[in-house]
Amino acid sequence: MGEPQMIVGREAELARIEDPATQAVVITGEPGMGKTALLRTAAAEQSRTLWAQGSQSETDLAFAGLHQLVRPLLPQVEALPAPQREALLSAFGLGPAAPPDPMLLGLAALSLLSGAAEHGHLLAAVDDAQWLDQETLRVLGFVSRRLEGEPIRLLLGVRGTQPPTQLDRGAVHLPLAPLSEQAAHQLLDLQPDPPLGRVRLQILRQAEGNPLALIELAKTGPQSDETGLPLTERLRGIFAARLDDLPPATRRLLLLAAAADSADLSAVLTVANGEAADWWPAEQAGLIRVEGNRVVFRHPLVRSAIYQAASFAERSAAHRVLSDALPDDPDRSVWHLAAAAPHPDEAVAALLEKTADRARQRGGFAAAAAALERAAELSPDSGERARRLVLSGLMAKWTGHAGWVEEIARKAFALSEDPEARAEAALQAGWAISTTGDHEGALRWLLPLAEATTGQRGGPALNALGTAATVVYQSGSAEHRRRLREITARVVPQPDETDRMWALAATDPFGDRDQALAHLRATPAHADGRLLILGAIAYVLDEPETVVRLLGELLDRMRRAVTSGGNALVAATLAWAHLETGAWRQAREVLDEASRVALETDLRLVGANTLTLRATLAALQGHPEQARTAAAEVMASIDPRRSLAMAMRVRHAAGLAALAEGDHHAAYEQLSGLFEDDGIPVHYHASWFGVADLATAAVRVGEQAKMRAVLQLGVPYLAGRSSARLTQLLRHAVAQLDPSEERYREALADPEGERWPYERARVRLDYGRWLRRERRVSEARPLLTACAEVFERLGARPWSDRAGNELRAAGVTATATPDALAELTSQQRQIARLAARGLTNREIGERLFLSPRTVGFHLYRIFPKLGVTSRAQLRDIVGAHDEAHPNG
Repeated sequence: MGEPQMIVGREAELARIEDPATQAVVITGEPGMGKTALLRTAAAEQSRTLWAQGSQSETDLAFAGLHQLVRPLLPQVEALPAPQREALLSAFGLGPAAPPDPMLLGLAALSLLSGAAEHGHLLAAVDDAQWLDQETLRVLGFVSRRLEGEPIRLLLGVRGTQPPTQLDRGAVHLPLAPLSEQAAHQLLDLQPDPPLGRVRLQILRQAEGNPLALIELAKTGPQSDETGLPLTERLRGIFAARLDDLPPATRRLLLLAAAADSADLSAVLTVANGEAADWWPAEQAGLIRVEGNRVVFRHPLVRSAIYQAASFAERSAAHRVLSDALPDDPDRSVWHLAAAAPHPDEAVAALLEKTADRARQRGGFAAAAAALERAAELSPDSGERARRLVLSGLMAKWTGHAGWVEEIARKAFALSEDPEARAEAALQAGWAISTTGDHEGALRWLLPLAEATTGQRGGPALNALGTAATVVYQSGSAEHRRRLREITARVVPQPDETDRMWALAATDPFGDRDQALAHLRATPAHADGRLLILGAIAYVLDEPETVVRLLGELLDRMRRAVTSGGNALVAATLAWAHLETGAWRQAREVLDEASRVALETDLRLVGANTLTLRATLAALQGHPEQARTAAAEVMASIDPRRSLAMAMRVRHAAGLAALAEGDHHAAYEQLSGLFEDDGIPVHYHASWFGVADLATAAVRVGEQAKMRAVLQLGVPYLAGRSSARLTQLLRHAVAQLDPSEERYREALADPEGERWPYERARVRLDYGRWLRRERRVSEARPLLTACAEVFERLGARPWSDRAGNELRAAGVTATATPDALAELTSQQRQIARLAARGLTNREIGERLFLSPRTVGFHLYRIFPKLGVTSRAQLRDIVGAHDEAHPNG
């Protein structure tokens, strides 16, 4: 049976298998999809397991599979009723030589299993059940339809897409789909040597979500051919097991189809001088399907296996034939020439460069990068090779695949002696490494480049510093900030100073605020090529509406241009701006896009950023467990000592989650980590935005000393240098620490604070609470009503509830919500009404044909939805509803 295997991305399938209501399951899927792993995992969790393995050699042996499955139980056969015992023994050739009665045989198998399960749950698992004999399948079908009430679970793994017909009524069919992109990445990350960059992309593309393929391909080297990475022996054995048995004409057709990037049936037949009948053996072997005029490989790895089984000479000949057959399609033709080339060839390299240019003009940046990279490999001259690699890196950067960009950039930097080419390669490498969170590694490329070119007008210095500024902001290192500002000061004036403004704003958003704001406002509204940097400047200066305008326009452009990686960075920053301006629905929509693209392109730092925002949103909307899970995932993916900006945001999100639950001690533990004991912010910018939440927690737990140190430092330091947002947060913190009418009025004095509706509503909530406790109820009501409306609109459930409680305490009847019973499903309403009448779970189940356990499960869901904790309260709710709605 073997050990349980690592399971990734199959949580839903495991839950279905482990569902007590599901007693017989047939798991289907192509080879490598994880059927055996699921069976072994289920077996590892059972105290008693019977295991059988289907075998092709025993398919025609009657009852061979059943004998293998119940063999450990044969000593208990004597306890069976005599007719059943005789039927079972006859089936196994151990009794009278007569055909066993099918009904008696099925009952015998069921009785034997039931007896074995008397002292604990029993699992009967069969792997490779597609090779079971028909007689065994009939018995298992009989058993599967009679398991109700038995502590027995029957699991079968079947290769293919359909369960055996004998089990199509008694068992649940559980087809295994390919792993999601996220699960595929997770599985690769768990391998002993996780693949990176382009190799990872190739693995994901070839494997198409097949778990075994992902694991096996991760063991191969980085070298690839026209169909992808080399296959391991295990994969070749699975995906091309019958290739050697095919006729030569069929194998030639298959090689041409594998080498072609478009398996057009008639085209392949034409170039091969073949007959349509030559495809038939390959179809019978399960390698391909002929659909209309197309040849479809069963899986991409079948194509790879066929291609890699041929010699280089055979492959080269196939590509030359295909190239000659495509005179009207120069792009496809030249790729075949490149695949056939045994050594560098400048003529082919030049043609590939033209192909890359055509792809770029169409927005096909990945195709352009790949063509230029192959052109570089075929370039006899080292200078041309380096030039083409630099161009390839530029195209690859637009795809967002940072690992690929770094790989190309390192090769270009090592090859080239041209200063401009080396500078561009260094910029590419620095950008690529910056996306991984290796801040030191990125700055090792970027800062020396900037230092070496400070005196050049129009040189790369500011470009390098602009990229480095993002790295420095994320790291939060004082030494990095000092060095960056020192180099920036030495750069001679440039035609475009936007990167200088970003370097200054990123390293000191308060001290250089006025200068950066002036530059931002003086820049044309549609500054082509600078929207991302201008959006970043606006973000750190707390100008979220400007961020939404600039980055919203940029994201629209990038979507039309079919870029990828840049979209993730832009969308993540835009989502934060939406969150701050109270557009939480838009924030979630853009966040989903950023998360998806970051995952697809393996932009890990951007992915961590999106998870941080997801944690923040979850906390604000009252899902603290989701928030903590996301926050923990982020902290596991970064070094919090070297990525201070993100670490502080994660702390803030975790603190908000604790505040949502009313756990002020946990909130203080998280939020106090935003500042050192002497009040100095851990991150010079990001820490300050948690100051009001820290004050909330500190006051509740009586830890005001540190909070006073923070404010004694922050209030004078930021006076006249901070945004309206941060000023409001600081004044809110002061008002909570020393509450008075004057303090709260100061916090609400600047109407600009309305631009951050959630934070403004928090001030109003605390001010209204203070007024109510001062017995100034009539003054408190408008404040509490205003904040309640904001929280309700945003979906900030914990704060909406608190505002509602304060309103009720102030004598205001809460606004009627939609009828609670209407939010239940029809079945839940039936259960609620019967429970309100006093029926037990068993009585309700009898009326609705449900088990008592299922009724209890529904009531567990119904009570929180209706805000009740007992059946007596449920009776009141139902009664009030019926009075208000006498006609239902």
